[in-house]
Amino acid sequence: MDLFHDAVDRDEINPFVELLWEKGNAYEDQVIAALNVSYLNLRIMDAPLRARMTLEAMQRGEEMIYGGRIEADDLLGEPDLLKKQGAGYIPIDIKSGSGEEGSDDDEGRPKLDYAVQLALYVDILGRMGFSARHQAYILDVHGEYVSYDLDSPRTRTGTESLWQEYQSYLATVRRVVNQTEETLPALAASCKLCHWHSACKNILKDSDDLTLIAELGRAKRDAMMSELPTVADLAECDPEAYIRGNKTVFSRIGPDTLRKFHRRAALLKDPNARPILLSPITLPVFATEIFFDIEVDTMRDLCYLHGFIERQNGDNSTERYFGFVMTDVTEDAEKTAFLHAWRYIKSKRPCAIYYYSKYERTIWRKLQAKYPDVCTADDIEGLFDPNVTIDLYGDVVRSKTDWPTNDQSIKTLAKYLGFSWRDNNPSGAASVQWFDQWAKSRSQQDMQRILDYNEDDCRATRVVLDEIRAL
Repeated sequence: MDLFHDAVDRDEINPFVELLWEKGNAYEDQVIAALNVSYLNLRIMDAPLRARMTLEAMQRGEEMIYGGRIEADDLLGEPDLLKKQGAGYIPIDIKSGSGEEGSDDDEGRPKLDYAVQLALYVDILGRMGFSARHQAYILDVHGEYVSYDLDSPRTRTGTESLWQEYQSYLATVRRVVNQTEETLPALAASCKLCHWHSACKNILKDSDDLTLIAELGRAKRDAMMSELPTVADLAECDPEAYIRGNKTVFSRIGPDTLRKFHRRAALLKDPNARPILLSPITLPVFATEIFFDIEVDTMRDLCYLHGFIERQNGDNSTERYFGFVMTDVTEDAEKTAFLHAWRYIKSKRPCAIYYYSKYERTIWRKLQAKYPDVCTADDIEGLFDPNVTIDLYGDVVRSKTDWPTNDQSIKTLAKYLGFSWRDNNPSGAASVQWFDQWAKSRSQQDMQRILDYNEDDCRATRVVLDEIRAL
């Protein structure tokens, strides 16, 4: 889109993206200033001069180069640091987030976008004759050097190495740039931060693209589109006609998955569709119900708010919101907020607790490990006992219901049910930007915006629960 689409159709740059740029640059300066090593600083020079001076610096064997620019063939890279190792150089990129994936399923895995970026630098260095080996590092928010072995598989079960994944992406990019491959947009969660979001979404709607179906991503769309190019085609088809025993004619799409997508397509095309229940649901019954949501600043790696809405006996008029927020931008303040949140939730038990996705559990496990005097690991596991604490997304919505919506995020489902956030731009990313604004201003108005947003998130979880109960 940047290369070939009309720039007039671009959205404004998302404020959170601008914050990422700002914080990334400021964080790099902070990290570099704290490095206890000498380095050659090329960052302040203009691009052509930087490229020439980076080459000359590597030729004479500078130990560390900051802000270099490397070029070879049709490739260009600007690694934050180049560290001499043997006869070559190892690229290091400074990141203001964690160097690895952080969810329960992915924890400890390299981040693919980081790996591809690092592999680009290694590739260029190799073409220039300065590559030490297929290895690079992320210097992350914790000050840790996270090694990326590019010859290793990215996943525990996969066989394709990070280097092979990079080569595949590089080949695709070359075909796109040369216009020998025409790309299609595909709806994904990451789209919301992109400056082409509106333009792409309009293209998708106009073409009735299959990725408008929840969880039907680009790869599955591409496998199906020769036979079933639109949502309407999928909705009107007989899915059994494409099933062969325990497989379908579509690569990597099993019979149950095809039936699921057919069902969701039919819901999207039915103007009178309502959510449907796929199997019986048993939910805990307690007089007290708690709806739980947290806010995390991924750039500072701080959980700055724990929010709870408390309801008694299913009566919405009894709802009360409790927000335990950091009063300073420090780990002591994070610990205090966590301690107050833990004491609150402990005081309300027995109760039913509802949250949306396993992120809350992941973060609370990390907080417990970080602040073990607040509570024990067993305390956290007891709190998230699935008999009383329900991940409404993973345990219920995703596996036991279907909705006539393009995705199953809490924002999408609650808005579909008529719920409205008070803020015009409600998102977790926006909340991080507001928190950064508060960190500078210490304005009560800025903090109240964050609290209102979190309260609305908690209440949205309750709205979705009530609809599920109605089903």
